[in-house]
Amino acid sequence: NIAVIGAGYWGKNLIRNFNALNTLYAICDEDRERLLTFQKEYPDVRVFHNPNDVFSLNDVEAVAISTPAETHYRLAKEALLRGKDVFVEKPISLSVQEGIELTKIARDTKRILMVGHLLQYHPAVLKLKQMIDDGELGKLYYIYSNRLNLGKIRQEENILWSFAPHDISVILFLTGQMPDEVSSFGGQYLQEKIADVTMSTLRFPVGVRAHIFVSWLHPYKEQKFIVVGSEKMAVFNDVEKKDKLLLFPHRISWKKNMPVPDKKEAQVVEIDPSEPLKAECAHFIDCVRSRSKPKTDAEEGVRVLRVLHACQRSLESNGNPIAIDAQSATGTSFFVHHSAVIDDPAEIGTGTNIWHFSHVLKGSKIGEQCRIGQNVVIGPRAVIGNNVKIQNNVSVYEGVTLEDHVFCGPSMVFTNVFNPRSEIPRMTELKETLVKQGATIGANATIVCGSTIGRYAFIGAGAVVTKDVPDYALMIGNPAKVSGWVCRCGEKLRHYKSKLSCSLCSNTYKLVKNKLHIIEETQ
Repeated sequence: NIAVIGAGYWGKNLIRNFNALNTLYAICDEDRERLLTFQKEYPDVRVFHNPNDVFSLNDVEAVAISTPAETHYRLAKEALLRGKDVFVEKPISLSVQEGIELTKIARDTKRILMVGHLLQYHPAVLKLKQMIDDGELGKLYYIYSNRLNLGKIRQEENILWSFAPHDISVILFLTGQMPDEVSSFGGQYLQEKIADVTMSTLRFPVGVRAHIFVSWLHPYKEQKFIVVGSEKMAVFNDVEKKDKLLLFPHRISWKKNMPVPDKKEAQVVEIDPSEPLKAECAHFIDCVRSRSKPKTDAEEGVRVLRVLHACQRSLESNGNPIAIDAQSATGTSFFVHHSAVIDDPAEIGTGTNIWHFSHVLKGSKIGEQCRIGQNVVIGPRAVIGNNVKIQNNVSVYEGVTLEDHVFCGPSMVFTNVFNPRSEIPRMTELKETLVKQGATIGANATIVCGSTIGRYAFIGAGAVVTKDVPDYALMIGNPAKVSGWVCRCGEKLRHYKSKLSCSLCSNTYKLVKNKLHIIEETQ
């Protein structure tokens, strides 16, 4: 049972689709005449003037909010705290901190919170994403979007906040990452301090650029995305009634050290003709029923909000570039060098630094205060604890888990398939590797998959580990063998009577059946 709050300009479309999907239970709007009209059209649906009356109904499982943007935070927060799942139209709120707070409330109350970024459910955008991910367009160069019209002109928000959220959401979706810098210019022609036209530029870490031109002061309606790659170019024109997505296999050839365009005829890309809004509403219903994470969840909404805020700041400073520091949707901050790539979704903890040309693949989890060096690849779906240090040229593949305080030396190697063949797919045969707390892996060492490295073990430079390693063991050679024992502080232990002791920190240990146990810790 879903209640739609706000039955105006866009809310009426949500009402129509939720009714078609047999989930519309109630309509809420402050305009009594409007409610009477809907009551005649949907006689079996309950109507309300006050959202609080809707929130108090046990029969209402979820609400869809389509009210002015300045009310989104208040209504979404109240609905979540009353135990309702929430679909809220863009933007999720007008403040990044409010968006972060809503994200936390949804997580703490175990409620679904989805943001209405409609175009991510458009068949043409989904096809564009597939072509980019499959490499059909080649290396991605830039994205250019127009959202123009002579339509509804708002007074409560400028054109950037009214039109651009859709374009930003799509661009983040297509690139799979956040920009590290934005700039925005605009003009105010009808109302003081309310921009009617803006042009925004987004710079991404890997060199991709995106340009967003939005205006509600334009002679005709235009909604267009142009995606340019090294191999092909694509145009998505949402105003067209048919042939919305065209592919241009243009190429640039070089003749006598000069670039020469080689133009080709446009190719029509067939797409599903289904209505995007109906697909979006159906996705929300599926998430409510299955308790699964929405594609455009609150964290995605906060990412869009952060880009919007940076563009607004640039707009207010006459187009000065505004840097966007890497930050998660829960408010935790971390540093990512502009040459690194972070796929979405990925979790990165507070205080973590990720340096030049590194790549964190989707589904990976990195804890707090980690130091990720240059040219490091993590994932997909790798798990890294807190205060882990990974030196240059290391790949932490799927199936590898590093617990807290692990050290990975330069160019050491993890594997995840025991007997790989290029011609035989074996990704379903991954063998997991676990590196326990405090372990050190030296430079150029190799850890064969399926092994567990014990707590505070020390793998010597160049060693090849082919089996499980005991806690505190010092491993050298190929294949690596136990050649001694190391203290928690990293010093090699010395035998003293029936015990082993550390000359640096004076910790003492006892060896029982080839397992080392600490018996006195002084540090």
